Amino acid sequence: MDIRFSGSRSGTAPLTWGQRAIWDAIRKTAPDDHYFNFGRVLAVPRRARPLTVARAAEVLGVLVERHESLRTRLSAGLSTGLETSVGTGPGAAPSPRVPAQTGGQDGGAEPAQVLGTAGSIPLTVSRDDPERLMEELSATPFDYAGEWPLRVGLVVAEDETVTHIVLVFCHLAADGLGAEVAITDLRLLLLRGAVPGPTPPSPLDLARWQRSEPGLRVARLAAEHWEREYRRIPPTMFDRRVAAPEGPPIWRAQLVSRALDLAVQRIAAVYGTSTSTVLLAASSVLVCAVTGHEVCAMLPIVGNRFRQDAAQAVTTLSQEGLFVLDVGGRSFAEVLRAAKPAALRAYRSAYHDPGDRDRLTERVSRERGTRVHPYCCFNDMRFIDRVDASHDERTVRLAMEETTLTWPLSQDQLNCRFCLHVTGEGGGLGVSLTADTRYLPKEAMERYLRDLESLLVEAAFHETLEPVG
Repeated sequence: MDIRFSGSRSGTAPLTWGQRAIWDAIRKTAPDDHYFNFGRVLAVPRRARPLTVARAAEVLGVLVERHESLRTRLSAGLSTGLETSVGTGPGAAPSPRVPAQTGGQDGGAEPAQVLGTAGSIPLTVSRDDPERLMEELSATPFDYAGEWPLRVGLVVAEDETVTHIVLVFCHLAADGLGAEVAITDLRLLLLRGAVPGPTPPSPLDLARWQRSEPGLRVARLAAEHWEREYRRIPPTMFDRRVAAPEGPPIWRAQLVSRALDLAVQRIAAVYGTSTSTVLLAASSVLVCAVTGHEVCAMLPIVGNRFRQDAAQAVTTLSQEGLFVLDVGGRSFAEVLRAAKPAALRAYRSAYHDPGDRDRLTERVSRERGTRVHPYCCFNDMRFIDRVDASHDERTVRLAMEETTLTWPLSQDQLNCRFCLHVTGEGGGLGVSLTADTRYLPKEAMERYLRDLESLLVEAAFHETLEPVG
């Protein structure tokens, strides 16, 4: 069975800023670009059961019709001019047939986004564990020009009723926050048959706004920050190859630590900031310790949902900001105080035109006589921030005995050299470090994560933390 949909309009447009940013990362990571696929599992609400496969397909079709990004593909060779072309109604011209897989190809015109009116998405029906099904659906790259940017699996019970719905997103269609909107809307459709409120803006709408005068003004302010900081940061944070890789050069280490979670909550509460800023500051301190630089330049992934009309959009709005922190000669408390305004500047810089960033990168790199790019990123993927100053030292130190470290991933290609991901895990705070082992060997990756835990546990109880204001 397929998910069938029929939307109200079709059209083509240039890529939005968020689409272009992730497309650049996809090209540089291919053929391992399945790295960017991600999924969500929805347990069918009790009040929506029993749910048949046919009814699930019908509801999913309504979801795809509501969120145009889920029926938007790429097409190389279409116009990438500044005007958006939109057709309306079921009689709108269909998208032209386009070549398959375009990921990883360098050069050539930037592809356009193509919104389709009608089509179908295949359903995978399984009795497998939903998490395992999500892994299977995520395991291969999307055909960005020929495949709809959503894969769907249904987990069924012995009586063939649906117990779980698995959605796997192409990152060109949604980011983490956009996926949460899609899951919320899917739950509402199952329970109520409709989603209240107006339809949120689509990538076509965002592309139009970003090329308006207000959008260009936002882009100019962001570009000024990038250019100013690019003139003073180390050209690259991890600038020396120190080892030959054993097997694939890219590895991921994941630390899961309840002690780290409790310590970060305490520091954030005492300092009056977010746990994300605390982790960003501590990560920067240790990057400088590893690399020998006194200034850390890190690229935090920012949701960019500050505009009210975009808050409920299912699309990819997340982009890299530029976080710059002077670390040399400062205590951790001093670094924390400096991190808060530096983080705000970084968040504002994240909503930028990647074309502006490319141009200024080339200009500043020529002027400095070397390529300027941090190759060092930070992605806090949590949706809830908890702060609590009441955690006591004995409890936190005992929790360190529960800390685990695993190696869940290795691959050949990545568009970065150091990527730190923060997640909420059942056993505490999850911090994953994905790195190029030619620049940071596996033993150094493990030491980095252990040092991050130790630094923050010590800081939670033995650093003089003075609240701001």
